[in-house]
Amino acid sequence: MGKKGKKEKKGRGAEKTAAKMEKKVSKRSRKEEEDLEALIAHFQTLDAKKTQVTETPCCPPTARLNASLSAHPEKDELILFGGEYFNGQKTLMYNELYVYNIRKDTWTKVDIPGPPPRRCAHQAVVVPQNGGQLWVFGGEFASPDGEQFYHYKDLWVLHLATKTWEQIRSTGGPSGRSGHRMVAWKRQLVLFGGFHESTRDYIYYSDVYTFSLDTFLWSKLSPSGPGPTPRSGCLMAVTPQGSIAIYGGYSKQRVKKDVDKGTQHSDMFLLKPEEGGEGKWTWTRINPSGIKPTPRSGFSVAVAPNHQILVFGGVCDEEEEESLEGSFFSDLYVYDAAKSRWFTAQLKGPKSEKKKRRRGKVEEHEDATQQENGGTASEPLEVIKEVVAEDGTVITIKQVLAPSGPLVRPPPKAEDSALEAGNTGQEPCPRSNAMLAVKHGLLYVYGGMFEAGDRQVTLSDLYCLDLHKMEEWKTLVEMDPKSQEWLEETDSEEGSSSDEEGAEGGGEDQEEDSTEDSADEEADPQHPEVAPGEQYEEYLSRTEQYWLRLARTHLGPDAKEKKVLKAAHAMAKTFVDDAVQDTAQAKR
Repeated sequence: MGKKGKKEKKGRGAEKTAAKMEKKVSKRSRKEEEDLEALIAHFQTLDAKKTQVTETPCCPPTARLNASLSAHPEKDELILFGGEYFNGQKTLMYNELYVYNIRKDTWTKVDIPGPPPRRCAHQAVVVPQNGGQLWVFGGEFASPDGEQFYHYKDLWVLHLATKTWEQIRSTGGPSGRSGHRMVAWKRQLVLFGGFHESTRDYIYYSDVYTFSLDTFLWSKLSPSGPGPTPRSGCLMAVTPQGSIAIYGGYSKQRVKKDVDKGTQHSDMFLLKPEEGGEGKWTWTRINPSGIKPTPRSGFSVAVAPNHQILVFGGVCDEEEEESLEGSFFSDLYVYDAAKSRWFTAQLKGPKSEKKKRRRGKVEEHEDATQQENGGTASEPLEVIKEVVAEDGTVITIKQVLAPSGPLVRPPPKAEDSALEAGNTGQEPCPRSNAMLAVKHGLLYVYGGMFEAGDRQVTLSDLYCLDLHKMEEWKTLVEMDPKSQEWLEETDSEEGSSSDEEGAEGGGEDQEEDSTEDSADEEADPQHPEVAPGEQYEEYLSRTEQYWLRLARTHLGPDAKEKKVLKAAHAMAKTFVDDAVQDTAQAKR
């Protein structure tokens, strides 16, 4: 009895301890959400300074993923909103609005007072009412270190005719989430699924809501029949028959302490409105024929003019006990709802005569270039410049300028010959979380990401494919993934794993390593390039961490952060000014 009593007391003690820990974690989680709310409020204060609509011609947007790309219902335009970017150390969130003019092949940055807070993984739906409206729901905001998340449950509408944002406040809607899907069905918005994640736990949803565009009221549906399990990132599209198709998606569940197992779903359902029953819907599981996409998540979806549903790209994650390897895709699948059939999109390719003509022109151009340069390229030029910060600090910048005159390329390899032919024939590289839109029978693919080892490469390229001809992709905005800045992790995670080594005498080795790193930085004068037409503010937001690191190297570890920040900004400003000046001189 005594032993049993002790065990019971010990058990109750463990339960009390666990309850106390849960309470502490809960408090910490609420504190983190409050911190993020404060950061979001800070950004909204900055946005509040915008008092009028400004439209500024600009270069293509910077790299991003999990944004939204929508076709204007009346104009030949694509609308890009939000998104995120990770440079290896810092996560950047956006609430910028860009418009791409299809006919002119130009970009415009549109600043509108009172926009939604910065976010990614939201949903945006265009409807034709009142000159066009862009409806945006939910999404998430990530802390700069990417460790904390705030999930929105707000609903916004962008009135395209008047260029005004409006927040629609209506109760009874979905909880805060991201990765959900939303479509326009008749005069309603229909929303399904998504997930919410905190430092404590996560939850995936399979609920369905409708929002009336007439009454501005939310309603939660309770469809009959067996429906999809909770998931995010699935296909959701309206079929020609008036049903709503749901395919695939991703979810994860905890299998044991600190171990989660992800599931890439490949099942498919139809959500059908019941005849004569207003507000009543039914789930039906279907098994289409044909070749459906291989298991994947992070794919992108668009609807073609003939109501066929397009699925592009994605990633298939192979999960090991302590590692995650992803295979990325660039294939295009089509679901024909009328025939309930999947098939892969096959490109016909360009006509051989056109390809030969283009190759001939490239070869002639290269031959002429080699003759002008005498078959050799001039040597790179190293420029050393001193920069004076506001507080009088003098910093030296080394810069390697590209050789003057036309660049001589080495003879192309056989596998590269098609790429050398021109802007057509280049397919989008494999990627996930890209943005898709269809306008006038053209499919547009923008941005996204893929992984190369431990590095995440975020894309800013733009492609289009004529869905009528199905011949080849056309490159509208090029990007060299190798040119993207990537900063290695310097946070405490790596340090924590070597704390024990350091306590046993690893400090000297670490000091030598850091000295070698500093020497390598000084020996490598290549700075992140300024994109054509890129403004200083845009360049700084993309490369600030690089310049801060360089400034710390010059000023030493004891320099105050304020001084480092001033020096970094001064160096970046000088570099941008020099790049602009060099570009102007080159044009003369």
